[in-house]
Amino acid sequence: MTKEDLIQQLQLTAHVEGGYYRRTYASTRLTSDLPVRACMSSIFYLLTDDSPVGHLHCNRSDIVHYYHGGNGMHCGNDQGSGVLRYTLIHPNGAIEEVLLGPDLAKGHRWQLTVPGGVWKASELICGEWGLVSEAVCPGFDFADMQLANLKQLQALLPEDWQRYRSLVQRDC
Repeated sequence: MTKEDLIQQLQLTAHVEGGYYRRTYASTRLTSDLPVRACMSSIFYLLTDDSPVGHLHCNRSDIVHYYHGGNGMHCGNDQGSGVLRYTLIHPNGAIEEVLLGPDLAKGHRWQLTVPGGVWKASELICGEWGLVSEAVCPGFDFADMQLANLKQLQALLPEDWQRYRSLVQRDC
């Protein structure tokens, strides 16, 4: 299956942080928080070779990522194609990198939970596409997401910001 097939069959559209997405679920039950949010929502999220980065951002809600698969030629690395690397910057400044992919023997994970308040970015390591689903609790709202700019990255990682510069949108 090609990335075009996935985009069409899953009815995905471009996401502001990069990649493609479609909301597949939002609970009708609402939280009691102000502003009111669905208790949970879910999306498909696809990174492709022409949109390979989910740019650094921070969400209010906890998000669980579920790896579905990837496609493309073998890229000459030892991870395989369709593998997604998540870079997390925790509130205490700790940096964590996690690979979502099909091969547990290579250290890949099939699921990743990112607590609200943790900065994250995702990257397609190689191949044509990598697909995950995300469950968000409380439910996702764009008002609860902040994209990082270069100044924020420098404040978050004063010594390592240049290493992660590619994870920030260029126009931010």
